[in-house]
Amino acid sequence: MSVFPKISLRLEVEKYLKEDFMNKEIVSAFGKQAAERKFEILLNHLSHPPSFTTVRVNTHLASVQHVKDLLFDELQKQFSGLNVPILQHPDLQDVLLIPVIGPRKNIKKQRCEAIVGAQCGNAVLRGAHVYVPGIVSASKFMKAGDLISVYSDIKGKCKKGAKEFDGTKVFLGNGISELSRKEIFSGLPELKGIGIRMIEPVYLSPSFDNVLPSYLFLQNLPSAVVTHVLNPQPGEKILDLCAAPGGKTTHIAALMRDQGEVIALDKIPNKVEKIKQNALLLGLNSIKAFCFDGTKALQLDMVKDAEGKPPFLPESFDRVLLDAPCSGMGQRPNMACSWTLKEVTSYQPLQRKLFTVAVELLRPGGVLVYSTCTITLAENEEQVAWALRTFPYLQLQPQEPQIGGEGMMGAGLAFEQLKQLQRFDPSVVPLRDTDIESLRDARVEDMIWLANKDCIGFFIAKFIKCKST
Repeated sequence: MSVFPKISLRLEVEKYLKEDFMNKEIVSAFGKQAAERKFEILLNHLSHPPSFTTVRVNTHLASVQHVKDLLFDELQKQFSGLNVPILQHPDLQDVLLIPVIGPRKNIKKQRCEAIVGAQCGNAVLRGAHVYVPGIVSASKFMKAGDLISVYSDIKGKCKKGAKEFDGTKVFLGNGISELSRKEIFSGLPELKGIGIRMIEPVYLSPSFDNVLPSYLFLQNLPSAVVTHVLNPQPGEKILDLCAAPGGKTTHIAALMRDQGEVIALDKIPNKVEKIKQNALLLGLNSIKAFCFDGTKALQLDMVKDAEGKPPFLPESFDRVLLDAPCSGMGQRPNMACSWTLKEVTSYQPLQRKLFTVAVELLRPGGVLVYSTCTITLAENEEQVAWALRTFPYLQLQPQEPQIGGEGMMGAGLAFEQLKQLQRFDPSVVPLRDTDIESLRDARVEDMIWLANKDCIGFFIAKFIKCKST
């Protein structure tokens, strides 16, 4: 059931997305009314969190059962003895699923308020506490230890340090302030810790702040599917072309049992450091991370490879993962996106540059997996159609496991080709309320089905390179 307004978009962006989801192929197949209704449902789902929190177990250091037992004890503490089940995904053996309880509608709103930014608000709905940098405004009388209601400023209109705010705000739940208003807005740059500890969130999700950090990686379900589709094997040389923050990189290394070589590239220095930190934390030694622009990763003059550093010679890798920079329109929860149409549509040319490099770096017989966390046709199915036209020696491949739905019509792909894609579309299931009583009566199979469907918007395509270029 919907408790938040649908995602707030610029009119030009909403119109652009609507044209995608009501293209001629779709309207011809399903009718205009059905297509329009599905689009409105999607916009509504995007502002709400998925039904499950997904964590990936680092199987390089521990068994899934051992980590599941440790996590059960942790959740008992966090939820004050509330018996929330932890499910092991049957098709993704290293993935654990925790149902999200909510929305909880009997939370009493307090006179003392704090306003947080939209990004901070999204994190709170996924189980995070409120960190000081995320607090935009607080009531003038707020003291440390006060019970306060937390709201998200979804349109970014609240002024930093304001004592009250009457603009559009969405209730996220109640928390205990760790600091006074004066301390929060003192101007001290070192204040980075928890500012408000959430105790009554609208959606009850576990917090994973420093929880079993060597054993668990918080990851959306489709992001874990991608690496299984890539299917890395021990001893292979694999490239993660746009790797930060390293979730898929470390997953590749774990599935290879840390045997082989995983090259991770990203062009932002602090993100590359994050990849290295994650590899160290998870005890993975096969990862080499470089600060390098993926569009320049191909070495065109056939000089000897420079000691395993980028740029690389053509056909250097057994498998390539291109989890491409994208508009991110599938992320959930997302109550507001202020991007212009120019920003949303700016990614397709970059993705094509990266894809071209990925194809050149892949050896004959090698596998290329392309993925995005967005819902646009231009960044997903249209890219597949372009790739098959541009690189006739690429073949689209069926995916294993196949958990998402088939690709979306509108890019001119054949029905058989659409069936080989995976598009995770959260609009395929209705929003629902989940409480602890309903979980007691739920069948495991039904919960797994819901976790597969009610996740973020995501897209995966898998190709094989049939011959040398």
